[in-house]
Amino acid sequence: MLKIIQLFATGILYNAQDLLLYYPNDPPDSRLFVLQPSNFKLPYESIKIKSKDGFKIHMFLIKQSANSNHRPTMIFFHGNAGNMGQRLSNVSGFYHKLNINILLVEYRGYGLSEGSPSERGLYMDAQTAFDYIMQRNDIDRSQIILFGRSLGGAVAIDLASRLEYKNKVWVLIVENTFTSIPDMAKILLKWRCLNWLPMFCHKNKFPSLRKVASVSCATLVVCGACDALVPPRMGRELLLRCGAPVKRLAVLAGGGHDDTWTRPDYYPALLRFLLDAPPLPRDALACAGVHTV
Repeated sequence: MLKIIQLFATGILYNAQDLLLYYPNDPPDSRLFVLQPSNFKLPYESIKIKSKDGFKIHMFLIKQSANSNHRPTMIFFHGNAGNMGQRLSNVSGFYHKLNINILLVEYRGYGLSEGSPSERGLYMDAQTAFDYIMQRNDIDRSQIILFGRSLGGAVAIDLASRLEYKNKVWVLIVENTFTSIPDMAKILLKWRCLNWLPMFCHKNKFPSLRKVASVSCATLVVCGACDALVPPRMGRELLLRCGAPVKRLAVLAGGGHDDTWTRPDYYPALLRFLLDAPPLPRDALACAGVHTV
């Protein structure tokens, strides 16, 4: 009888995990109303393309007004709540202070994208976005930046670790991201039973600590020193495990989980890293379809 109760409780916990992780309607109406880059006087294209499994994914491409094809392009993966329009204040800073192009990706089940969120689905959405940007002739495909905040960091790490993509990524930047969802569950839920819960019982794993060992591109890990949700130590663990030969940790004083980007040293830290990042090697450029002379 006890085993039956345990199995029943495990089943409830397994199926409730999506509700505990994904918040596409927080704040309310986030699935209906998405701020446009034009609200921030940013030039943009609104794009909808189909993912590998047939869902329409919404994206914004914001390009520099001049020399956009010679500037780096950032693919932006946001956190687990709201929509990409709510990140446009931060994106405006990237545009003006880093002088880069930005492709914002709306996960399935978020904003105006179709479907429902899942770990596998978010990974596919990231691949769809990367494949799309690599088909464009008006951007520099040798300078692709993957940026992920919180949950988005796990999505970016997965993409940068995959064999078919890793050599095409110039820089990876993750901000206030975690080592894995099971690690976060132990911290947030404080249920001792989670320490003995087998990995297969976790519906969403996002095992970034394992995957980051396969990352080879220049990597910047950004942590808010006052992040009360994701402990900064997780960022340090990710950096230590990261397989990239060029990697750096930036711990920003006073930064919380959602507002690290407002700290005065935030954009300078990112800009310094981009200026220091080595170019992609010639063999990687060939894989990315970039012709060199």
